[in-house]
Amino acid sequence: MDTWQMIRTERAALVDALAALPASAWDRPSLCAGWTVRDVVAHMIATASMTPPRFFAKLIGSGFRFDAMVRKDIAAIIADRTDVDLVELLRTRVDTRTAPPGPSLSWLGETIVHGEDVFRALDGYRDHPINHLIAVADFYKNSDMLIGAKSRVAGVTLAATDADWRHGTGPEANGPMIALVMVMTGRSAALDDLTGDGVTTLRARC
Repeated sequence: MDTWQMIRTERAALVDALAALPASAWDRPSLCAGWTVRDVVAHMIATASMTPPRFFAKLIGSGFRFDAMVRKDIAAIIADRTDVDLVELLRTRVDTRTAPPGPSLSWLGETIVHGEDVFRALDGYRDHPINHLIAVADFYKNSDMLIGAKSRVAGVTLAATDADWRHGTGPEANGPMIALVMVMTGRSAALDDLTGDGVTTLRARC
């Protein structure tokens, strides 16, 4: 399946899930340190609205401070919008293929991981097509781009309990694919969903 079709499927399912959230959920903390659920959704809208030229222009305008650029974009998206407005704005981005510079698999990962930054923090993981999770895990295992996944899982065997997928050598960390993906991106909460001697090694790196 085309990666952008996977992204479209994930975005559509996420928007429907966000639309069903109670109003009280939007101010709760996500798995992204310092970000509420509302902040994560705003960030996803900003990312899905970005193009490489706009990304570099915004980065230059923020003095090459990536975090400052992201915070500014979140504030601009949230300003004067209700949570219902944010859901509908994200819905308008479901079919778009715009993104900052980077491989399309990184944006599939961004959609899945940030969605779970919301839902793992609230109620637990949502369901994802297993081929989407495997595609993202196969990308992350070989990449240190931005999030340092390759280095984070070095020397540990990751073994899925719900798919025929393994990676690495060393002590094992076993669990569902979505938890492995989240740990690869440094989400320490997902370590509670894994078992095995490798979890100790990963806990020191998340």
